[in-house]
Amino acid sequence: MADFFEVDRLVEELAKIYATACATAWFKIEGKKPTQQEYRARVAEFMGHFEHTLSIFPDTAKAAEFRDHARKALAAEVAKVMAGQNKDVEKRYKYFVDYS
Repeated sequence: MADFFEVDRLVEELAKIYATACATAWFKIEGKKPTQQEYRARVAEFMGHFEHTLSIFPDTAKAAEFRDHARKALAAEVAKVMAGQNKDVEKRYKYFVDYS
């Protein structure tokens, strides 16, 4: 298997850097304090947008290997978010509901 260190790091940080910011903004715009599960689901939804990025890689065997690897890593991280096992998402949720 090829070394996809960069995408592994990206997927690990996707919720913290991108998806929580988008989810928080979404709920602020809606004027709603979400439940933890609603917040996690919205974070997971934004994480899923990474699929678009994966879809624009070339149609080659190497790119297919890369996409497969990235999708497995993404699914694992989304599962962690939905199970409440991503400390960054949980921390951001608590901050959002406590201070909004």
